[in-house]
Amino acid sequence: MTKARRSGSVRAALGKLGVLLPGLGAVATTTMAGVFLARRGLARPTGSLTQLGTARLGGRACALRDLVPLASLEDIEFGAWDIFPDDAFAAAKHAAVLSTEHLELVREELGSVRPMEAAFYPQYVPRLLGPHIKFAPSKADMVEQLRADIRAFRRERGCLRMVAVWCGSTESYLEPTAVHDSVEAFERGLLRSSPEISASQLYGWACIKEGIPFANGAPNLTVDFPAAWELARTHGVPLAGKDFKTGQTLVKTILGPGLHARALGLRGWYSINLLGNRDGEVLADPKAFRNKEASKLGVLEGIFENVDGVADFVHQVRIDYYRPRGDAKEAWDSIDLSGWLGYPMQLKVNFLCRDSILAAPLVLDLALLLDLAQRASLEGVQDWLGFYFKNPTMSPGAPQDHDLFVQRRTLEDALRRLMNEEPDSPLDHESRA
Repeated sequence: MTKARRSGSVRAALGKLGVLLPGLGAVATTTMAGVFLARRGLARPTGSLTQLGTARLGGRACALRDLVPLASLEDIEFGAWDIFPDDAFAAAKHAAVLSTEHLELVREELGSVRPMEAAFYPQYVPRLLGPHIKFAPSKADMVEQLRADIRAFRRERGCLRMVAVWCGSTESYLEPTAVHDSVEAFERGLLRSSPEISASQLYGWACIKEGIPFANGAPNLTVDFPAAWELARTHGVPLAGKDFKTGQTLVKTILGPGLHARALGLRGWYSINLLGNRDGEVLADPKAFRNKEASKLGVLEGIFENVDGVADFVHQVRIDYYRPRGDAKEAWDSIDLSGWLGYPMQLKVNFLCRDSILAAPLVLDLALLLDLAQRASLEGVQDWLGFYFKNPTMSPGAPQDHDLFVQRRTLEDALRRLMNEEPDSPLDHESRA
């Protein structure tokens, strides 16, 4: 894990913080509306650790925002890119996540956020097509256009610091190739518009080159490869990813460690998701679903790895696009267990959730914590932010841990170290049985 610096090297959060969100859809607009409402005292930022969470400090509970110097909600300036030209108010109305009553309260603030033209290549998201897109002779030129957008936003909004959180769609499944091995190889790939370089990678590359911390909220191969890590170290940029841990996977990382703790046998875990938002429409494409499936399937295997008697459990995941559900997803889990003497049991979970409502506080937390990381002179992959992701990107050689409670403790310990405080427990988390 990247070493945390001492409190003396954490620079103050002065001036405006620009938060750039590639993808002005349901997640981004729900995040923006929530921040606008919360900073006017019109709603509570439920689900945000940076706003409402606590950590143990010296035997007492301390608010996280009192433990570390986070940017204020009042200092946030939002920007976005999208393939549709609608402002954030119109996009939020179309997403139909928040009520008209809530949206009207912040109509002016949302209406002021107009998306920049997107870097978009339909072969990576074949189910979507929009008119508000850039054109460039090569992907290298496209990166330069994105960098120009970033510099213009910084200048026009007067931002002293900036961060970016990917809130766009799931792309078709890609694996790293030779083009992702080094900065030089990736730059050559940009010049020849390599098909192994997707649109989301262009955003990640542009942000890193502009010195902007980047979090990947989708399962895409956005900044999860050696060339991006090398560039991030060179430019002193923190990175985090990937794929927001929201509905069904959140439940798995809560229940799984509990079943593991009780030494119950796991025979199988069948999951199905019904959703009707844009993400569901995109995931109806088999290549995009493969990307999401790979992210979801690794969770249980990580929790139950090396547990006696559960090596051969079955784990299946389905995602079905069902338009009437909209953003109100329904997630079903059917879990087959074995108890004393091998006798079978079953557990059924029906989670009626809203993906964007669960994702919005994660976007806010990641923006504030990545800004904190950069002010603490941290760079490269931030393992301690794995709490927020289905498939946490880890620094080379570091193991993944999908236990939500271990991830939370790791996050808190990292914040304590930043402020030169002792960890809450001397327990060696990596040696956990």
